[in-house]
Amino acid sequence: MKPSLAALLLAVSAFAQTPQKIPYESDTEFLKLNYQMNLGEVLGVAVNSKGAIVVLNHPGSATTGPLYGNATTQLLEFDANGKFVRELGKGVYALGYAHSVRFDRYDNLWVVDKGTHAAMKFNPAGMVTMNLGRRPEGPDEPEYFSFRKIAQNPPKHRDGYFNGPTDVAWDANDNIYISDGYGNSRIAKMDKHGNWIKSWGSRGSGTGQFNIPHNIAIDRQGNIYVADRGNNRIQVFDGDGNYLRNIMQNVPYDKKHHPTLGDIPSNSPDETAPWALCITNTNPQYLYSIDEEPGRLYKFSLPDGKLIGYLGESGRGTGQFNWPHALACPSENTVFVADMNNWRVQKLTLHPQKEGSSGSK
Repeated sequence: MKPSLAALLLAVSAFAQTPQKIPYESDTEFLKLNYQMNLGEVLGVAVNSKGAIVVLNHPGSATTGPLYGNATTQLLEFDANGKFVRELGKGVYALGYAHSVRFDRYDNLWVVDKGTHAAMKFNPAGMVTMNLGRRPEGPDEPEYFSFRKIAQNPPKHRDGYFNGPTDVAWDANDNIYISDGYGNSRIAKMDKHGNWIKSWGSRGSGTGQFNIPHNIAIDRQGNIYVADRGNNRIQVFDGDGNYLRNIMQNVPYDKKHHPTLGDIPSNSPDETAPWALCITNTNPQYLYSIDEEPGRLYKFSLPDGKLIGYLGESGRGTGQFNWPHALACPSENTVFVADMNNWRVQKLTLHPQKEGSSGSK
């Protein structure tokens, strides 16, 4: 029996709405490094309006200790061709264990430090011009920074203070938003001068609650996208913290695929955890998100949040990801990935026009 015209149209429509694999190429040697510049864990990558690239590297301290609690942060600047330019932030007090780097629209570099509970702004000359939060003093008793303890007994929120902050973003009025983070599980909002406005959120899985808000991004309409990593969702809010909707990463995947680190979960979720976000400065804008497992980069249209396509997988080869920790998307089809546990930055070039093919190279 031949299918009816209505059935054929329905099938075509369903195929057109199904997110497709996006063909892409990966360049793991874009940055011009040498044997004296081996990267450690790369936690962040940012690109400014002139194409300059800053890499947040954790080189460790190979010959000093103790290993537990070792401070490690390096800010490396490269030009648009990947040539090393300079190291920023040497000896800056609030740099201890930085978690993210972002450029604002004025090409100021912002660094959010999970270890010192601080966020700081560097002007294009490399000078610190603003510090938010406060690093604990050296004589202070060390904090017992335990995920289990925080989950059981979340710390009290205090205006102006952060606890394990993770990322920063800005709206059209230059208001500052910080995902705060591992400890406080909230979003903090300040004006462009750093004056405290408000915060919202608490630890939990309900609407407007967070379990490690790990990344944050804002579109031109002022919608705020939060990678709520522990809850396997991207939550969307307006600038006052009013909840709008969720965006889910729920494309089917091989749940028997072995993770790069850890055991195969006995009950893998359908929705995967967003680790990092970036929004293009294009018209229209697009949201990119990436997960640890199965290690895929997702492309969403904005502001509707519709999934357009995806690419990649976890692993250690070219075009694969091992704990991808940050994204920068200077154009619609160029994405930089801070491939944290592969100790590298990958430059991805997407070819969405090549329908019907997939993979890298």
